Amino acid sequence: MSAVGTQPFDQTYSLGYQVNHEDWSPFPRVNHLRQKFLDRPYDVDVERLRLVTEAYQNNEDKPRKLQCAYAFENILLNTQLYIYDEDLILGEIAAPAKASPIYPEFSVKWIIDEILHSPFEERSNDQFYIRNDSDREEIVALCRYWEGKTVDDAVTARLEESQTVGSQVGDKVFQTNVYQYAGIGHLAADYDVLMKEGYNGLINKATAARKKLSKKDPEYADKRDFYDAMIIMLEAAKKYIARYAKLAEESAIAEKDEGRKRELEAMAANCYAIAGEAPKTFWQAVQLFNFATTLIQIESNGHSISYGRMDQWLHPIYEQDMRSGNLTKEFALEILEVQFVKMNNPTKLKDKGTVLVRNGRGFGGESLTIGGIDKNGNDVTNDLTMLILEGSAHTRMMNPWVCVRMHENTPYELKVKAVECIRAGYGHPKLFNDAPTIKAMMRKGMTLEEAREYVVVGCVEPSLPGQEFGWHDAAYVNTAKMMEMVINGGKCLDGGVFNKQIGPNTGTLETYETFEQVLESVEKQFDYWCDQMCSSLNIIDEAHRVCKPTPYISAFFSNCIETGKDLSEGGAKYNGTGPQASGIATCADSLATIKQLVFDEKKYTGAELLQAVKDNWEGHEKLYAIVNGSKVHHYGNDDEYADELFKFMFETYCNNINGRKNPRGGNYSPGVYSVNANVGMGMFTNASLDGRFKGEAISDNMGPVHTDGGSHDICGPTAIANSVAKVDHSLATNGTLLNLRFPQEAVAGTEGRDNLVSFIDEYLSRHPMHVQFNIMNAQTMRAAQKNPEKYKDMLVRVAGYSAYFVELGKPLQKDLIQRTELHF
Repeated sequence: MSAVGTQPFDQTYSLGYQVNHEDWSPFPRVNHLRQKFLDRPYDVDVERLRLVTEAYQNNEDKPRKLQCAYAFENILLNTQLYIYDEDLILGEIAAPAKASPIYPEFSVKWIIDEILHSPFEERSNDQFYIRNDSDREEIVALCRYWEGKTVDDAVTARLEESQTVGSQVGDKVFQTNVYQYAGIGHLAADYDVLMKEGYNGLINKATAARKKLSKKDPEYADKRDFYDAMIIMLEAAKKYIARYAKLAEESAIAEKDEGRKRELEAMAANCYAIAGEAPKTFWQAVQLFNFATTLIQIESNGHSISYGRMDQWLHPIYEQDMRSGNLTKEFALEILEVQFVKMNNPTKLKDKGTVLVRNGRGFGGESLTIGGIDKNGNDVTNDLTMLILEGSAHTRMMNPWVCVRMHENTPYELKVKAVECIRAGYGHPKLFNDAPTIKAMMRKGMTLEEAREYVVVGCVEPSLPGQEFGWHDAAYVNTAKMMEMVINGGKCLDGGVFNKQIGPNTGTLETYETFEQVLESVEKQFDYWCDQMCSSLNIIDEAHRVCKPTPYISAFFSNCIETGKDLSEGGAKYNGTGPQASGIATCADSLATIKQLVFDEKKYTGAELLQAVKDNWEGHEKLYAIVNGSKVHHYGNDDEYADELFKFMFETYCNNINGRKNPRGGNYSPGVYSVNANVGMGMFTNASLDGRFKGEAISDNMGPVHTDGGSHDICGPTAIANSVAKVDHSLATNGTLLNLRFPQEAVAGTEGRDNLVSFIDEYLSRHPMHVQFNIMNAQTMRAAQKNPEKYKDMLVRVAGYSAYFVELGKPLQKDLIQRTELHF
């Protein structure tokens, strides 16, 4: 293999997190920038809110697409610009580093309510700080203008009671608040086209398409507005970059330090060069990437704006720069590491309900994909693949979420380098299996060549850059709550928020005479609740089309320019909607309890099991111990009895989602992962027959159950791998996720490293889609709970993302600690 970084492929970085560690990066600049980021507070910034409101007030008579364009332009031409000491890359999200802007286009009720009654700074986790009372008052006053005008308002006006009773405002069988209260995101732009054509190339394409419009087209006016809005926004992007060029130029004139003066002059020259044209150097390419990406975030606060196959789209200009002698590997790595630190600056204010379900103050989901195969099936590992992993190990920050694609011909050197990063214990990278993922992409209608170019967006969602608008992460589905309806006749065990029948009465544990009747009830409840959820999502989808089109990001999707349709109108080539299921193992183990104890062994009646969970196991201690013990079949132990029930639950969910149509002319795409929503969902879920108490986390992602009564997987990592691989992961076209945790000592030394490499090889050979690791023992996490000041930058792999452990809520910390520690 010719691809090499600046360090040996088997360079050991560390074994797990180290208290009082030395700086990891070889570049002092990067270490300084990293520390400055950690020291900054999380603020709320009012400027974007002020500028976007001003633009809408001045253009109330304009079509909505043009209102969006003028608002974007007003922000870019007037927002304050920032250049930070030692930084080499310019561009923020219309707010200072680490400060969150406000996006009133989507929702304001919760902002007003929380400022007045539940201040952001008083949250138990994910606190944000408003600088002064004047800002606080201005935010409320500006948000008042938006009341009745937001996406949330449009959605709420159309939802029926049957849809809301099971949603986030009711009994939380499913939660659609992510896209009801905020932007969509979850996409990857076509960075390859941007690097080849620059903004001028995109403007020329849009202008040419605009000229071809015919007034015989019944959609002429809509398409005209779309092209006009796109051109306004792309021209504004050029002016914005030129503003930064001028600021860097002025800063250079005032700078006394000669070294920094030269850097600022170079940064100014870079910005002037890429304000319209394609980049000519590696530094310019990374700078253009940062501008393009942060502008997507300025337009809409949709999270998971992912970076595509960076080692592929950035490689041609890297190679050209290296051949010309203008670039060294060391400087390329330093540029990457500066960019990696900067990727953490954007933050996103979320409502308290969302924060309860999933912790994190970043935009979330900024996945960067490397490795894998090309459209012809050949391995694509190159220098940048290795440099990106080095940069990740040297910076050890939340972002980017590095994803390594693997296949049967992945070079050994890349496997080892990825495992050395994993062993360092900061949660990156996550690993994706090309074969089942490509199969999943083809299930969505893509050609083999297209499918081979997949990237990861968000936590684990496979997508096609510049071609697919997948609405990934569209909703969180609490399958354990659906199971509650199965055993209790469509009612919550405790009566629920509305204290009434909320689902169909398909029987109860007191009435089922056969286990087949239980399974039939599962099918009926899942069908009913998927109807409620998907119909709600369709209303949200239509509200985004009407209220908040996104012409800027649509410019990075070629089909949008060709058809004259915004992404929100179905302009992408592939249009999906991807809700994901949580708690599948909770359901499987609950079914195993029912099947074994009631119908096979007849040791308990259905009525007795139902009463036990109604009583939250109080007075049923013996049964509780049995359900959490090894005498009952549990998923995750290579046990056909339980694994077949997991397979049944997995397929029941996927089959109830696959094939449904969305308003953009695409199809629904099921995912089986929860991120960390299993913790928040568990808080609103009554006791369950897998041995959970009321309020405990439900099972996470594709993982086995772990309760206060103990972990249900007791046979080691190979058994888990065998259980997970018994389902066809390609059915979950929106992705699957598996968390595994090894203590540091389990992977220590060359033997431990090689054991982990071998385990990954064996696991992926069985065709699951994904796996990621925490290399950390419970003792380290408990120590961080006791002395958080010593562990401020300790990252843990939560789900599809890594986060600073001490910033997580206590329930999520508990869930991480309780995950099974595995040993080879």
